[in-house]
Amino acid sequence: MFNHAGAQRVTAKKNGKVQQGHYDVVILGGGNAALCAAITAARLGSSVIILEAAPKDWRGGNSRHTRNLRLAHDESNEVLTAPYTVEEFYSDLMRVTDGETDEDLARFTLEQSSELWDWLLEQGVRFQPSLGGTLQLSHTNAFFLGGGKALMNAMYRTAEAMGVEVRYDTEVVDLGFDDGHFTQATVRLADGSQEIIAGQSLVAAAGGFEANIEWLREYWGDAADNFIVRGTPYNRGGVLRLMLDNGMMAVGDPKQCHAVALDARAPKFDGGIVTRLDCVSLGIVVNADGDRFYDEGEDFWPKRYAIWGRLIAHQPDQIAHVIIDEKAQGLFMPSVFKPVTSDTIAGIATQLDLDPAKLEDTVATYNAAVVPGTFDTQRLDDCRTEQLDPPKTHWARRIDTPPFYGYSLRPGITFTYLGVRVNRNAQVLMADGRPTSNVFAAGEIMAGNVLGKGYLAGIGMTIGAVFGRIAGREAARRARN
Repeated sequence: MFNHAGAQRVTAKKNGKVQQGHYDVVILGGGNAALCAAITAARLGSSVIILEAAPKDWRGGNSRHTRNLRLAHDESNEVLTAPYTVEEFYSDLMRVTDGETDEDLARFTLEQSSELWDWLLEQGVRFQPSLGGTLQLSHTNAFFLGGGKALMNAMYRTAEAMGVEVRYDTEVVDLGFDDGHFTQATVRLADGSQEIIAGQSLVAAAGGFEANIEWLREYWGDAADNFIVRGTPYNRGGVLRLMLDNGMMAVGDPKQCHAVALDARAPKFDGGIVTRLDCVSLGIVVNADGDRFYDEGEDFWPKRYAIWGRLIAHQPDQIAHVIIDEKAQGLFMPSVFKPVTSDTIAGIATQLDLDPAKLEDTVATYNAAVVPGTFDTQRLDDCRTEQLDPPKTHWARRIDTPPFYGYSLRPGITFTYLGVRVNRNAQVLMADGRPTSNVFAAGEIMAGNVLGKGYLAGIGMTIGAVFGRIAGREAARRARN
């Protein structure tokens, strides 16, 4: 079923492969950005096909695991507890990226984010109040009722009701371009056969390459073997590689990524958000040698949690351990795995395969440096350390109340920042700076335009939704013309 009278379905032979159909807009990927693009293009009368590499039960990419998105808004509502202006949003982004962003695209993204609340409601998405603990997101982020899976189900229902065709188990193995102008996509189906899908416009929303350990190893070496991929195993970067190989401009540092501290017992792929450890700011983190290596209380957790994966990636054997005591219990979202526990620090060290004497010394040195203050997880409090390197700037309390608890941590990659350069119209640029005529990108595959480094909780979904809508609009407009 198509919405656009100009769309036509073709069946023919080409180079021994079946040319199955022609669409106004061909969308690669099946997550948040892809669905935003598909719905927008379909509403403008375009015939749309989504090509999703994953099977139906795994559809949605990393969006399946999300909980919220960050958006600018000028007033509170039933979920968001206070205004969050574009200026405050921009200040937060500049702080976590250290200014490594395309400032024009960044500000544009945040301005456009103010439309997302109403638009998502129109697509059947529902929201709930923020989770608590160390998250501090009640005035900045809108939480999805039912989480990311519910979000994706609502978006797919809307898209399919509008006539969007969805192909699952459909991997893109080649893309046809004529000097940057998209002509067709060659796909491999679950049975191994191939088809050619032609289209007037292309929207690339197929994610990064975080699940491609071989590609990660090009930049990280053997350390990549110890990374955990917290999201979908289907984001292997095939579409990104094809676009770069066809002369499209790269953006982003290939070693930069959204990488968090995960419970080391998490599965290699697709463990999701529940394997993240949120107690770092409430304790201390040591490496395999029993040494602290970074300020655990540098800033609010949603502004710093996504640096800890990369920090751990640079530690010996890509392993670290967080140590807390009884005072921290009930103040953070617990992992699905139980911590090791003991009435002594030495007992914790033994269970974590650390040198007991060294860990006891590290804890004692930290405790001696703590300056008591008024502990408050909802603000940047005055509980800190003095004459300690690295310091702990906030939420520093002595680890002295048994039982003690420990979790082992690994780098957990969510998505990579290497992608393709785009402009405000979501057009992909060629390596010489020329905009492509009918190639657009949205989501993780172009997030490096905004995220040069660092991360803000929920901003990946923001970028995907903003540029998904723009890509869908512009792809439909190009198809009409």
